[in-house]
Amino acid sequence: MAIRVKRAYETSGPSDGTRYLVDRIWPRGVSKKAAAIDEWLKELGPSHELRKWFGHDPNRWSEFKKRYFRELDDQQTLWTRLVTESRTHTVTLVYSARDEDHNQAVALREYLSSKTGK
Repeated sequence: MAIRVKRAYETSGPSDGTRYLVDRIWPRGVSKKAAAIDEWLKELGPSHELRKWFGHDPNRWSEFKKRYFRELDDQQTLWTRLVTESRTHTVTLVYSARDEDHNQAVALREYLSSKTGK
């Protein structure tokens, strides 16, 4: 499965494949052209309440993932599409958080990987 994660502030490239923004809020200071987003999947981002609760606190990471995965269970149509696409093409989940290890794109990639059985 070819699912990558990349910050919205990094330069896009051909190896990114299809780029999906998985934030509910557009990244500050990034133009639509510079972001080179193929599709904005707001619904795959964590809810406003969950995002605020988490606050990118690494101590809340495990609980954040549990809660976020429950939210993702209600978005099966969207994430199934990403899993299907990733079987034949590279998919890049784009996010804006500063923390490269504790963000929704990293959690979403883990969730998608669990759905493929890999």
